[in-house]
Amino acid sequence: MGLKESLNRRDFRRLMVGQTVSSLGDWMGTLALMYFVLELSGSTTAVGGVLVLRLLPSALGAPVAARVVTRWRRRSVMLTSDLIRMGMAVALPVLPWLWWVYFWAFAIEVVGLCFLPARDASIPYLIEDDDEKKHGRKHDTGTLEVANGITMATSYGMIPVGAGLFGLMLWASNNAGWEGHWRYVVVFWLNALTYLVSYFAIRSIPDLGPAPGERWAAEQEQKQQGSFLDALRLRVVRGVLPGVAVVALGLGALFSLGVVFVKDVLDASPVGFGVLVALFGVGAVTGLIIVRNGRWPLMTQIRTATALQGATIATMGAVASITWSFIGAILFGGAATAALVGGITYMQESLEGYRRNLALTAFHAVLRFGLALAALLAGAASDLLERWDVSPLGMVPPRLVLALSGLVVIAGTFLIRAPGARPGRRPKPT
Repeated sequence: MGLKESLNRRDFRRLMVGQTVSSLGDWMGTLALMYFVLELSGSTTAVGGVLVLRLLPSALGAPVAARVVTRWRRRSVMLTSDLIRMGMAVALPVLPWLWWVYFWAFAIEVVGLCFLPARDASIPYLIEDDDEKKHGRKHDTGTLEVANGITMATSYGMIPVGAGLFGLMLWASNNAGWEGHWRYVVVFWLNALTYLVSYFAIRSIPDLGPAPGERWAAEQEQKQQGSFLDALRLRVVRGVLPGVAVVALGLGALFSLGVVFVKDVLDASPVGFGVLVALFGVGAVTGLIIVRNGRWPLMTQIRTATALQGATIATMGAVASITWSFIGAILFGGAATAALVGGITYMQESLEGYRRNLALTAFHAVLRFGLALAALLAGAASDLLERWDVSPLGMVPPRLVLALSGLVVIAGTFLIRAPGARPGRRPKPT
């Protein structure tokens, strides 16, 4: 089943429409949050605190999220999360106090960490047709990978659209003479409305699973024991999470050093950086096209894509050529997408019921925590080398840190392992 067939599933299409609108609001809100914090504090360090807000919910909120998604049905988790986030987004810009803004931004991230695993756990159920549900037959892996790719596209494909719409709204508010924090209130309240759109999209879906074959009723007592540590005890999770962590490391390093690398190392203009970001998107789409047929065993796909991502980052740092960086952006986007989609699909195929919810909570927690932590460490390492005025191997700090990050990603691929003796395309459900 391809892209068209996936979107022909009515309930899946409704979920994706809601997620596209909600993601657009999230990216507008993220940019507004950075500008708002800068205006309140006048400090770039305080703006860096916004990145920490992406890290802390994963570290502190993951245990709470794990218990929520294993005790409530997915539909209830998602509907409640959207309503709560809507209220929080309305409250966030009301008072121009830094601690107030940080508190609500942090709270929104924690609730989002409950929403995402419930959403991802529902994808396999939504793409099954009635006959498959009735007879308990499984969809093929390629079908699930396409659906996961569409879901990922609704999240990250809205970055440039959200940035453009935020800039347009900021321009309009300036022309209207709005000053102070009220310029951002409209953006955050619009973000709140996008959560409401997502809420009604999900509400129009009568059921988000689990499917009859997931033995939901038999697992009710086990759900009471669900926790984040329980997720780490699952062999499937322990096998895949190292891959998620090193992919996050690569993404975080490139995210942190990308602007400096393009501007100071490649001596390229902002237009060049825009082209680099666009080529990353081209690579992501290319990666989805390559893996959509599901011809590789998923663990092989995850290992190969992760290794390719690491090699690409290392080479970008070592070569520091604008031509190779453009090529590398395509390879990087394709490899990162293939690895992450493969990881989500492997967990969905391997686990059922509350274990699937639990595993996907760990997936998103590690991805977010790893990305934010890697971005902080990569930026700090580059700043320290600049301060010490050292250039090992004749490489300026951004190049060196980027190259070393790639080597760490490659080394991390050896930690990725199948839970059984032999990895397969579709492991036996646990």
